Amino acid sequence: MDEQRPPLPPFTTEEGAARKVRMAEDAWNSRDPARVALAYTPGSKWRNRDEIFTGRAAIEEFLTRKWARELDYRLVKELWAFRGNRIAVRFAYEFHDRGGQWFRAYGNENWEFDENGLMRWRVASINDRPITVAERKFHWPLGRRPDDHMTLSQMGL
Repeated sequence: MDEQRPPLPPFTTEEGAARKVRMAEDAWNSRDPARVALAYTPGSKWRNRDEIFTGRAAIEEFLTRKWARELDYRLVKELWAFRGNRIAVRFAYEFHDRGGQWFRAYGNENWEFDENGLMRWRVASINDRPITVAERKFHWPLGRRPDDHMTLSQMGL
């Protein structure tokens, strides 16, 4: 396989694992399903909430649906743990629906990578909580989170 997504496993330093997490966050904040899907193996397996599916085409279709209903999506991911070819992440994201109701979603992901740094397995557990506009914490312009924006831990989330 010619595709590689450094940093490559095994993840032996917190810096390398955290860089992998930030790269994933940046891709998701692009809200570009095709871009995001390229970080996964062609046969990547996903469990996301109550959906289970396999493959890049299914990932793109899922993300297209997701971002059509989760508007003004902004995400922060944070490294939780790592070992070998696996990384655990906690995250929060904010979005609003078509009716204008804002939500903050909280979750955890478990990732497993192949030798080329492509994710072959993603398991996500997520809970949504309605929030008011005043409770929002993610105010940067759509796209990549600024480097100086607070982390989840710094925000107390």
